[in-house]
Amino acid sequence: MAIEDTLRSLKEFDVSDLDPDNIGSWPLPILMLLWVLVFGAVLFLGYNYHIKGLQQDLARAEQKELDTKKDFEDKAFKAANLDAYKRQMLEMEDSFGALVSQLPSDTEVPGLLEDITSKGLVNGLEISSIDLQDERADEFYVELPIAIVATGSYHDLGSFVSSMAGLPRIVTLHDFSVETARSGGDLRMNMIAKTYRYRDDG
Repeated sequence: MAIEDTLRSLKEFDVSDLDPDNIGSWPLPILMLLWVLVFGAVLFLGYNYHIKGLQQDLARAEQKELDTKKDFEDKAFKAANLDAYKRQMLEMEDSFGALVSQLPSDTEVPGLLEDITSKGLVNGLEISSIDLQDERADEFYVELPIAIVATGSYHDLGSFVSSMAGLPRIVTLHDFSVETARSGGDLRMNMIAKTYRYRDDG
């Protein structure tokens, strides 16, 4: 009977009969529908204005936790290998010092020019000129170009170039040009020898 009464009340229902001041008199299905809508609205608003924010906070906290764990792992690895890093740093400092010691200082450049001249004479060359050119400053070093003009046989020139590698200071050779000398069967070689000085001016 209750179901029949409910169905009959729904058939006889008219929206204009709803009295907002007397909700208790509304038909039961309408009241249930109203409660479902209110409950759904509460869930929707609660999720969007509270739970969603909490989920975002949780996601940020989880990401921060992952970042913190990774940072901790990196620091733990570095701490575990601290002694090895210190040894490596000392080795690098020794290597750097050895390389810097191969770069001539301002006071050693004249001696380097004498060494180049000596290498040329030992290999039977006639050194026409050795001209120190303008320096070129780089970020960590200063480049010192030296223009060399030497005359001799093909093999003597080759021996001279090879012997430059035996100098106590770092010297690199660039811009070779070889032509027949005006007299005899000798060759005339022009080249640029570059040495480098460490910049210690801060």
